[in-house]
Amino acid sequence: MRLIGFSFSKLNAEKFSENPNNIKINTGIDISDIKEVKSTFFKTKEEMISVSFEYTISYEPNFAKLSFSGKVLLGVEPKKAKEVFKMWKEEKVPEDFRLVVFNIILKKSSLRALQLGEEMNLPPHFPLPSIKFEKNTQIEGETETKEIKEKKE
Repeated sequence: MRLIGFSFSKLNAEKFSENPNNIKINTGIDISDIKEVKSTFFKTKEEMISVSFEYTISYEPNFAKLSFSGKVLLGVEPKKAKEVFKMWKEEKVPEDFRLVVFNIILKKSSLRALQLGEEMNLPPHFPLPSIKFEKNTQIEGETETKEIKEKKE
């Protein structure tokens, strides 16, 4: 399975309050449609599948909401594509296919959500990396603070 394309069709950011007390952040991904894509542009043995999605980040209680809609275009082996379409008739998706699609959506949408959230003064929806200091290393009666640094090789 390989990623051929990704696009947003809707980006929405709303802030309902200026008081961010006891915020709880919830995220959700919904697959709204799966379709076969016929293309004369791409010459491949893989079948092309378009997955429509909605991704939401809710800052509760009623503080803010980010929502995105879009499509993921994937190249899938014919056997796997047949399985996906068969299960989608019952609005189900094979677990391995869902995992790949959700990871693509999370990677692409989380970056955009961070950008929109920053513009709206929202806290990040996941912990960002940070550097911490070690304290209280004793050297002949003096306290020294050491910074933890990345190793470059």
